[in-house]
Formats: sequence, structure tokens, C-alpha cells
Amino acid sequence: MRYRRLGRTALQVSEICLGTMNFGPLTSQAESFDILNDALEAGVNFIDTADQYGGRLGVGATERLLGEWLTEDPSRRDRVVLATKVHEPMSADVNDRGLSARHIQNACDASLRRLGVDHIDLYQMHHIDRAAPPEEIWQAMDRLIAQGKITYVGSSNFPGWAIARLNERAMAGQRLGLVCEQSLYNLVERRAELEVLPACQAYGIGVIAWSPLAGGLLAGASTDPSGRRSGAQVRDAAGINAGRLAAFTALCARLGQAPGLVAIAWLLHQPGITSAIVGPRRRDQFAALLEAPGLDLDETVLRQLDEIFPACGAAPEAYAW
Repeated sequence: MRYRRLGRTALQVSEICLGTMNFGPLTSQAESFDILNDALEAGVNFIDTADQYGGRLGVGATERLLGEWLTEDPSRRDRVVLATKVHEPMSADVNDRGLSARHIQNACDASLRRLGVDHIDLYQMHHIDRAAPPEEIWQAMDRLIAQGKITYVGSSNFPGWAIARLNERAMAGQRLGLVCEQSLYNLVERRAELEVLPACQAYGIGVIAWSPLAGGLLAGASTDPSGRRSGAQVRDAAGINAGRLAAFTALCARLGQAPGLVAIAWLLHQPGITSAIVGPRRRDQFAALLEAPGLDLDETVLRQLDEIFPACGAAPEAYAW
């Protein structure tokens, strides 16, 4: 496993981040524990979750499962960079959601209890809250940092302008500010290149790419309907992208590599990318993707991938002179 700095910090995280969204609702506790153990053995030190994850088991279920795994062997806590998120609704209560200072504080305390830890390494805002002013957000995050409950702050699914605004406020107050953005980014979905990636690079913010396999499309999900995004959603996307996916599969065959490995390796070749999140449902799925960081793609292959899945480019040049 290879490691990269998390944005402009000195913290080193693995190029593969283990996403846990399936743990509990779709993956049994026993198999989730096996995947977590495999991750540690493979050198994956970056684990991502969210307070809302739990699906049919209810919000918070995935954090509780992770807490049980960490409690099973307390030495595991010091071996992982633990990340979770705040924003999504946790109940019907009108204030049990969003990025108010009150909710950030309460949600962090609840996540700490479920995870069974005294601090969270990376606390991420799961989505933009347009009602929350930057001053309120930083007030809450500053307090959590002062209390020793969180170490770094990140965003997720933020537009470029919000990343810039938050970091400008942070810099004005001599804070470290955001250190990473978790963004939807893959060969099929490249709109992050317009403004999100340039904003992150300008502010020294690491990018953690979620859905690196485009919901399974880049790993053949259209022919293997066992993934979380199976059914009509995958069939529709596969139909729209049929030509490009066929060309991609043919290129991977010529390379003698599995499409999923090539898709993740491509991400890790992109400027500003810190890590790619893989969210396996099964242990064998996770094992199959661990070789991606070691797969080097030459300039010819990267150019061919750009021809199949054209780049968006940076704004405004992508759509104006």
C-alpha cells in the first residue's frame, strides 16, 4: 500500500480508503469485521463512515458496528485514521440535521459514543448547508478541536465556491481550515474537474474520490446486479454509456487488467487526488481492488482513457473563451 499526505497536512493516509456504507445493512457484522481486518493487514489505514449510515438497521448502525470492531482490539484505534460525517437527518427533529453549531456539537458527541472513541481524526460535513454561515460552522469546529474531540475538518459534496468561502474565513481567523473534500469523481462523472478540483488544489485541500467505480458501472455492474446500485438505476446508466463502457472494457482487456483496477488507478493518477474510497459489499470485492494503487498507467493509456471519457476541463475555459 502507498500513502499520501491528506491535503496540506503532514498526516499520511492510504491511497485506498475503506468506505463502510454497506457495513450492517448489506454486509453482515462478521464479514464487515473480516474486511476491516483485511484492510489493516493490507496497509489500509484510512476508514470512512458517516453518522447516518445504517440503512434498514437505522441511522448510526454502521458507526456502532465500527465501534464494536475497535473495542474488540483497542490497538486498532491507533492504527487507523478514522473519519466520519455530520449533516444528514438523524431523526424527525427539525434541528437534528444540518450544520448548525448546536447540531454539529450534538452529532459529534453521539458519533463518539457509537464509535466508542475519544476523538475523531477527520470530521467531515456530509453536504453543504446553505443556511449555516461560515462563522457558525467554524465556531462549532473550533470548539470541538479545543475539546480534543476532532483533529481535522473536511467537507463532502461541496461546490467550489463553498470550499473557497469556508477556507477564506478560516484563513482570516488563522485556522488550518478544510484539509480535504470528499467528492463524486470517476471516469464517467468528471464534472468535479470544472471547479471543485481547481479550488481544492488552490487551497491545498486533498480530494477523496467517492464512487470511483461509478456505482459499479466501471467494474461490470450492468452484468452483475449484486451491487448496492443494481436494478433500473444501473441499467439506465449502462445504456446511456454503453459505447464508452464497451471501449473501456476492450482497452482493459488489451492491458490484461480488470476494469475496476484501471478505473481506480486512473483516479490515483489525477492531480490533487489523495485517496479513492472503495465501499465493498463482500470480502472478495475488496481483495480484488487492493492492487489498484500499484497499477501504473503510462501516458498513452491515460490519453486513451481521456478519449473514451472526455475531460470536463477547468471553469470557465470548459464552457467559455
